[in-house]
This record gives sequence, structure tokens and C-alpha cells, in this order.
Amino acid sequence: MYAPAEHDEVTGLANYVDSQLDAIAAAATGLTEEQARETPLRSGLSIGGIAKHITAIVRTAPGRIRDGAPTEEITADQIAAHEAQFVVGPEETTAGILAELAAARGELREAILASDPDQPTHDAPAPWFGIFDARPIRQRFYLVHLIEEIARHAGHADIIREQLDGVQVPSLELRAAGVPANEFIGDYQPAPGTIGA
Repeated sequence: MYAPAEHDEVTGLANYVDSQLDAIAAAATGLTEEQARETPLRSGLSIGGIAKHITAIVRTAPGRIRDGAPTEEITADQIAAHEAQFVVGPEETTAGILAELAAARGELREAILASDPDQPTHDAPAPWFGIFDARPIRQRFYLVHLIEEIARHAGHADIIREQLDGVQVPSLELRAAGVPANEFIGDYQPAPGTIGA
């Protein structure tokens, strides 16, 4: 979790991104691969699928921060590829996806820290919102949207985890950060052989 601090804007933005990525990674702690693929909600989301989607975002975001978003209209193939990001494939594992996420995080953090939130840039078309052309924005718009997108899915992962076994993600985050159990957050020990054990 990102504790209160007197940071400059880009450091604060980078830390909020990191905090939400920590929550997504923590949500898988102690799950079996089968549990990480389960879709207990009506939406069909799984913790593994969320991690895969967020990994794709983390990989592409540094280029988008440096170069701006694509300006061409989104194709049906791109939409299909986007939908496939939410499914852990038969040759993939959630632990492997989380390792890829961990490896990609540093580049995103550096890109955010090197960015100028006031820099003029553009946002990609978003046909699902009725926006069919690129629109001018300040970099800040994309950086805050990045936090919004990751936080939305961190919340999904939290709810899915509670639905699977009742475990709350904040206790998993604190465990990962080395914070001992206290009167507010209980201790959690993942079973041997599970993700993050």
C-alpha cells in the first residue's frame, strides 16, 4: 500500500501504480493454478486472467507514455486480442504470468518517473465510448487513467479472491510487504505448492 508521503507528482503517480500492481499480484497468493483460473463471478473474470491483462498493459504503457497512443481506428482483430488477454491459455500458468508482470514493472515505473504530466499528447480512439478518432490530452490524463484501469482490476481481483476462499487481499499485501499481523489484519500463510508460497 502507498502510505502518505510528500512526493512530487510523478513519484506519487508511480507509487499508486505500484500499489495497485502489488494488490493484483497479492490476490493470487496461496491459490492453486485451478483456483487462479476460476471465474466465480458472472463476468467471467479470473485472477489469472486479470494478471494476464494487466501484464499486457504494463508492457505497452511505457511506449505509450513516450510516444503517445496509436491514432488509427481499432480493428476487430485488436479487439479479439484484447479479449484474449483475460484468459490464461493452456500453455500458461498464473505464476508465470506474475513473473512476467514483475519483470515488466520496472520499465513502467521509470517511464512514469521520466514523464511530464503537462506534456501534450493524444489518446487512442475508444469506439466502446463512441470515440472514433485520437483526441488531444495532457500526459496526466493517461497517467491517471492508467491508475484507474489497474485499480479497477485490482478491485475485481479482490472480490474474486474473497469469493473463492474469503481471504482479503490487504492481508496478502501486508504479508508480501513483511508487515506482521495486527489487530486489523490477520496473518496468512499460503499452503505449500500454491502460488507465492
